[in-house]
Amino acid sequence: MIAKNALLLTGTLLFALIGVAPAHAEVDADAAKKLGKKNNCFKCHAVNKTKKGPSYKKIAAKYKEKKLGEKEAIKQMTEGQKVKLDDGTEEDHKIIDTKDPKALSNIAQWILAQ
Repeated sequence: MIAKNALLLTGTLLFALIGVAPAHAEVDADAAKKLGKKNNCFKCHAVNKTKKGPSYKKIAAKYKEKKLGEKEAIKQMTEGQKVKLDDGTEEDHKIIDTKDPKALSNIAQWILAQ
């Protein structure tokens, strides 16, 4: 009887913990593209081809290879760090015009998913 109650309690607790665990939000591609368009990101970047800056596919591969993630991607978009372009020139990366952490997370995850 005690073992049965312990098993029932364990199962109930496990189910409850699963229910309160933070779910990883799906990337909202439309919102990411809208924010990118609003900030002229597509002037320098495209998903599959190099423009003035690398493609998002190339950026995602670089971040994966170097084991970098969302935090580093957001830092790149929000701090205006120097970037080296494919033609060898350097310039300050444009700072994205939002302070919304959810929007920043979403666009970073969208880029890294390419």
